[in-house]
Amino acid sequence: MGSGKGKSPVAFKQGWATVGDQKHYFRSGWEVEYAQYLEILKKHKRIKNWEYEPETFWFENIKRGTRSYLPDFRITENDDTQYYVEVKGYMDAKSKTKLKRMKKYHPEVKLLMVNREQIEEIRFKFGSLLRQQSPSPDSPSSK
Repeated sequence: MGSGKGKSPVAFKQGWATVGDQKHYFRSGWEVEYAQYLEILKKHKRIKNWEYEPETFWFENIKRGTRSYLPDFRITENDDTQYYVEVKGYMDAKSKTKLKRMKKYHPEVKLLMVNREQIEEIRFKFGSLLRQQSPSPDSPSSK
């Protein structure tokens, strides 16, 4: 079949994982891989810090439907500027609505999307480093 190039080093879809010194309940293996990538950037001083799901944005005056949005990551650059990243395999209607409302209600917030192609590019460029720090799913009770 394939050459194994771009193959995910992460063996779970969702669950507890520790990346660097941070333990989180990640919602997808892609999020874990992206967190590992951010940790590599942090260790090499390419970014100052990263956080997983640190802030919820509320959409004022919305009576029904999607009223808030929780981006996957907040990245702090070395100059202390920040931006958010959403790791997304596909865009369903609810996701599209969240992004439209985010642009309308919080236009000052920089939000980037990471899709399948970008995850595969990270795997290709950083695969051996990702495999070195590939986490085992942690149980909620372990520390």
